[in-house]
Amino acid sequence: MSLSIYSYPACSTCRKALAWLQQTGLEARVIDITQQPPSRAQLAQAMLQLGRGRLFNTSGQSYRALGSATVKAMDDQQALGALAADGKLIKRPFLVSAEGRCLTGFQQEEWAALLTP
Repeated sequence: MSLSIYSYPACSTCRKALAWLQQTGLEARVIDITQQPPSRAQLAQAMLQLGRGRLFNTSGQSYRALGSATVKAMDDQQALGALAADGKLIKRPFLVSAEGRCLTGFQQEEWAALLTP
């Protein structure tokens, strides 16, 4: 299984997810979400699978600077544009499987259900 994980080196949740992947024997291409955010197409796919609410890092500085009222007033296309432009707005880690399945945040049970046989 080919995996891409968008993470942020200073994020403890990202480090936990990477450690879990290593313990599980799964290899992933690690991408710094601040340097190269997921593509708009990947974000649109994740929005369809997970819902818009799971894409935003609501505890981050970028989200607070934008303001929850502004985010709620955006339509989906505007939200995708904002997310694609600022990786710190995206809930991390952001995982994309070869099959196109997406996950945000790290919930071990959810990741195990998707990634382990």
